[in-house]
Amino acid sequence: MQVKRACLVINPRAGANLAKITDVIAVLSAAGWKTDIAIKEYGGHTKELAANAGKKYDLVIGYGGDGTISQVVNGVMSKKKHNIVGAIPGGTANVWASEVGIPTDPVKAALTLINSEPRKVDVGHVAVERLIFPTNDDTPVVQNGRLNGSRKKNKAKSAPSSDARQNFLLMAGLGIDAAVMGDVSKPLKYKVGTMAVGVAALKKLPEQRAFPVELRAVGGGADADLLWHGEALQVVIGNTRRYADVVEMTPDAYIDDGVLDVCVITAGTPVSNFSQVASLLLRRKPDNATGQFFHGAHLTISVPASIALQVDGSMVKLKDYVSKADWTALQDQEDLSKVMVTYCFDAQPKALEVEIPTNYNNTLFEDDPHPTDEPEAQKEDTEHLKEENEEPSHHEAKVSEKVHQESLEAVSTVMKNGRKVTVIGMAPNPAEQGTFIIAGTSPKSTTGEEQPVAVRVTKQTQIVTHAGKELKPDLLLQLRENEVIVAEGRKSKRYVIDAKRLVVEDRDF
Repeated sequence: MQVKRACLVINPRAGANLAKITDVIAVLSAAGWKTDIAIKEYGGHTKELAANAGKKYDLVIGYGGDGTISQVVNGVMSKKKHNIVGAIPGGTANVWASEVGIPTDPVKAALTLINSEPRKVDVGHVAVERLIFPTNDDTPVVQNGRLNGSRKKNKAKSAPSSDARQNFLLMAGLGIDAAVMGDVSKPLKYKVGTMAVGVAALKKLPEQRAFPVELRAVGGGADADLLWHGEALQVVIGNTRRYADVVEMTPDAYIDDGVLDVCVITAGTPVSNFSQVASLLLRRKPDNATGQFFHGAHLTISVPASIALQVDGSMVKLKDYVSKADWTALQDQEDLSKVMVTYCFDAQPKALEVEIPTNYNNTLFEDDPHPTDEPEAQKEDTEHLKEENEEPSHHEAKVSEKVHQESLEAVSTVMKNGRKVTVIGMAPNPAEQGTFIIAGTSPKSTTGEEQPVAVRVTKQTQIVTHAGKELKPDLLLQLRENEVIVAEGRKSKRYVIDAKRLVVEDRDF
């Protein structure tokens, strides 16, 4: 990806994500990116920072968990002109990273980011369409809409607060998951990770009961068509497939098909409930017997106001989705389970550009952007190897011997003047053909303490093995993690080494 200006929005997570900032910035700088840092200081700040990125930046990168990425998406979507969104995982659960093949190690994720391309994806949108309050004679009283009528006439009248997280990249959920996420202790989550979710689940699961659900599909100006109604334990509205990073609650979802997928976990007998749990644990997807599946571009879901809502893995407040008058009316209710809330969920087709790794297998996409590129690339690689393996002539052999001697002299010079670098990972830099970035660590000359570095290798860099064999830059793709190389070149203040010469280990390249 060719990016000149990037804003890295960081969720510090009690300092955990700040430890790798220098490493990440070194990689991005080596790729030629000018990156500014913005650190979240309070709840909702991430969304503000992303919204304020504006025209100044080409790319807004969320460095944190799925909640951080969600806030970045909401901030970017709140403006008329949308920045491209990138991600570096740094949370308890990094579902988005798993979905699109981004490594969880932040340095490797930064390398993957520079070798990514912007792809247009759908974004889910959620809002409250109406509230139905009970009266003493059990006659429903409707606010923010009419009990009967088309979607066109029944648009939401609530003015959501600026804190409302209306857009989601992954999924939204109504029921058990939101109740559990709302009870997770953040300090404990930062300390023990996903175990904190388990602690909250042990506390909240015994309290959960089935609740009434009405699911309707809405199209054009016609009345909403009833898809399903009954008692449910959980409703998941998926824009992608993975749920909690282990289960595919919406296994047929695509992120560019212009529709949302819904999974309703229905209430059943103790035996059927056990069967559903077993299916989730073993098959990693819901059991068709108690899991109902639907999809649509525009959907309404009615549930009691007592049922919690989560968006991209974070619980949200109903207060943020309704007007002040409606919230006041809700506070006057003794039993929120008797107030019905109708949420409207809409798919916004290809509304946002996000960075997707170039080597991603396109599982989430219906459209393949490079259907014929790989065979051609393989052909070029074959030709390249064929040329290198041809037998040299007598004259060429003499020239080769001289070059080899010069290479051995170069090895001696680099080993004497260069810096030892322990490799973490590497990636090509598409912004400059023939350029590669190697991320690693190198000991300080004064203390021996390991410090992050990013080595920029260009077509002008002389690359040799310890035995003096000269290599072409593309063969660096065979470098292994923890391999030690030696780089000679100037190091910048951002720990970027512009390698003039590079010595790598001997192997059968």
